[in-house]
Amino acid sequence: QRAEIIFHLADLLTDHRDEILAANRKDMEEAEEKGRLAPPLLKRLSLSTAKLNSLAIGLRQIAASSQDSVGRVIRRTRIAKELELEQVTVPIGVLLVIFESRPDCLPQVSALAIASGNGLLLKGGKEASNSNQTLYRLTQEALSIHGVKDAIQLVNTREEVEDLCRLNKLIDLIIPRGSSELVRDIQKAAKGIPVMGHSEGICHVYVDNEASVEKVTRIVRDSKCEYPAACNAMETLLIHRDVLRTPLFDQIIDMLRVEQVKIHAGPKFASYLTFSPSEVKSLRTEYGDLECCIEVVDGVEDAIEHIHKYGSSHTDVIVTENEATAEYFLQHVDSACVFWNASSRFSDGYRFGL
Repeated sequence: QRAEIIFHLADLLTDHRDEILAANRKDMEEAEEKGRLAPPLLKRLSLSTAKLNSLAIGLRQIAASSQDSVGRVIRRTRIAKELELEQVTVPIGVLLVIFESRPDCLPQVSALAIASGNGLLLKGGKEASNSNQTLYRLTQEALSIHGVKDAIQLVNTREEVEDLCRLNKLIDLIIPRGSSELVRDIQKAAKGIPVMGHSEGICHVYVDNEASVEKVTRIVRDSKCEYPAACNAMETLLIHRDVLRTPLFDQIIDMLRVEQVKIHAGPKFASYLTFSPSEVKSLRTEYGDLECCIEVVDGVEDAIEHIHKYGSSHTDVIVTENEATAEYFLQHVDSACVFWNASSRFSDGYRFGL
């Protein structure tokens, strides 16, 4: 039944595409008129046919895997004769998910809550209220095929988040999805309810002196330019000092220029240049736009030290053909995702087949 609801929601997203996009256009127009949203947030707010299509594909994937997500025996141990211990997956209870800008978050989170048998309170940003209302109505329509439309509720923008964070008798887990500021505010406001929060996505790509020319520009372009507003986009490019003043370095800079990426120079990089882009104010910046910092490092150890000092333990990449160097980087970088010769954008549950 859970799978049927999610499959039905995926179909509704496709069938009501024009209606969803019309509501989203309204949000975009209002946001542009008020001029309150930064360009990266506007990009997150925007929906397109392509986004809705990949959303529907993702939902169908969640539906297919939801068959065994609840009540699955993870581990069974025979402790003694006729004494068995089982560890079984169960729902958490009621989740409160607070999200900013991205309306595509609503069907994604709804599908995950349905698949895992959890109740859900959703609180979206007011900048996406038209899109959220339309998507919520479709979610309720999908839930009503099995008469459980109250299992997911869209909390009104008028209701204060602080008040919701005090409902520790009703809510079992809060998941804020948005800026690090939002996450910190929710962690402060939550009274007796666990908060599952992430911080920024300050992702690095390190170009080693043994990197393949063919791979570097493709990996850097995809990491920075494919969707710069995402938290898995590259924010800092670390370059081995031997790569400076080589044709490879020129190729990287030319590609970034063509893609209209604004470059900020790290202090070491600035010292190598006679004329340089603006020196960066902080090496710990999440631009979320077509901007990035370039810094020079002496080698893999120096790159790792920089990542640990300025990164956010999200996703960090090495581009090299030397297996020993790559292995050293993968073992020593303390981040959720560490990649060898792959774009930072690959860091995504859906891409991982989860």
